[in-house]
Amino acid sequence: MNKAGERLYNGLVKENPTFVLMLGMCPTLAVTTSAMNGLGMGLTTMVVLAMSNLFISLLRRVIPGRVRIPAFIVIIASFVTVVQLLLEAYLPALNKSLGVYIPLIVVNCIILGRAESYAYSNPPVPSLFDGIGMGLGFSFALTCIGALRELLGAGKLFGAALMPEGFEPIRIFSQAPGAFFVLAMLVAVQNCMKNRRKKEGKPYEKIGSGCSEDCMNCSDKGCSKRFYDTGAASAEETKADLPKAGPSKVNTVNPNTAKAQSDSAEFEFIDLDKGEN
Repeated sequence: MNKAGERLYNGLVKENPTFVLMLGMCPTLAVTTSAMNGLGMGLTTMVVLAMSNLFISLLRRVIPGRVRIPAFIVIIASFVTVVQLLLEAYLPALNKSLGVYIPLIVVNCIILGRAESYAYSNPPVPSLFDGIGMGLGFSFALTCIGALRELLGAGKLFGAALMPEGFEPIRIFSQAPGAFFVLAMLVAVQNCMKNRRKKEGKPYEKIGSGCSEDCMNCSDKGCSKRFYDTGAASAEETKADLPKAGPSKVNTVNPNTAKAQSDSAEFEFIDLDKGEN
């Protein structure tokens, strides 16, 4: 599978932001009262995610590491402002139904997470497709949740009536608890599929940003596909590695010798001052 296809498949299936990583739960549960709202929120997030990933990757060698998070937020906020103005101009009804959740895309953990873990350390083209893949996965999840809630809670799908006349809508699915119920059902279906594939000898639960490896137990510290940075080795690992380096790598200093050398240096410093005076 080529790099672009790998990133798309990764965002849609292997690391779906909603069903696998459980990120972005606030808009997922709040705006999915209908399939149209879920699709609109997902596609809006996808545009911001793809463009911010692309620009952060292009500027990754310019942005200092110490200020990368504020720089990410400025870039993301710029694209969110552009998208919100476009929605107000061309899709005012959708913009009104999504409400405050459009500006809140700025602090969406999916966008900040992909910028930090992938776009900041990878070339522009894979970063762009990583954003598109994650955005498509988010759109797919929100559309599925919104479609089920709309179908069960109102008997409609994308505003069109589908259920027979005698169907009594289950109103709870149109309310806040319905989002939790539908999300739980879809996650349960996904877990059943995973267990079935596992019994068939096809493990599916590993998360590895497209490399099919377990990042937590991965020994490749410099892997560019790592979903998160494990950071420096712990103190215990450092101590364990010291004997392997051999005796020449470990310098032991006698405390008495160090103190004597320090006193000698201080004495010589005082003598020099006296000599100059």
